[in-house]
Amino acid sequence: MRVHTTQSRLNGGLLWVSVAILLIPVGCSGGPDAVPIASFDPNQAADQAMEIYDQDQDGYIAGEELEQAAGINAALERIDANQDGKVSGDEMVERIRAWQQMSIGYMNFNVDFTMDGRPLAGATVTFDPEPFLEDAIAPAVGMTTMAGSTAPSIPKEQRASPDLPPGIQAGLYLVRVSKMVDGKETIPAKYNTATILGQEVAKDDPAINNKQVAFQLKSTE
Repeated sequence: MRVHTTQSRLNGGLLWVSVAILLIPVGCSGGPDAVPIASFDPNQAADQAMEIYDQDQDGYIAGEELEQAAGINAALERIDANQDGKVSGDEMVERIRAWQQMSIGYMNFNVDFTMDGRPLAGATVTFDPEPFLEDAIAPAVGMTTMAGSTAPSIPKEQRASPDLPPGIQAGLYLVRVSKMVDGKETIPAKYNTATILGQEVAKDDPAINNKQVAFQLKSTE
């Protein structure tokens, strides 16, 4: 069952046009939780992506530009419809529309991290939305277990309601990993402040479907 509400506002360049509510049963102890599905203007989001990453203004995100766009690069196989190795604004629009048509409020999945082949325990993992999506979807965080696994989730205080179940919204993310020891960051910048890690969250992502989302980090270059 879905309940639709409509609102319009301009926020950081993205025009929100509607929010669809997905109702999920939570058991006999309470009623259903309403999980909001972010719905925003795909054209404006794609325009922002091109403005940020298409540095030579040739109409494509390609080559070294893709290396700077970890979230887009991670999803290149699904965004790049004509498989020419680059992303156009139109392809970005179509991929965003595909997320919205999936009608999923939150997704839940585990992510495994290793450092030099060993499970990375006690690390804080943050899924930061790509900059052109940061006003549309929320960051998600998690802490790795002794086995190096975590399930990233939007913090309760940042959910539409603190009673909503844990999860992460569909979209493109920069993945940042941090582990402080004696006040010092032990994770290389390429996985943290200057991360090269990206992940698409979508139900047609094979890694998520096959429960094989994993990042193998190295302590040296």
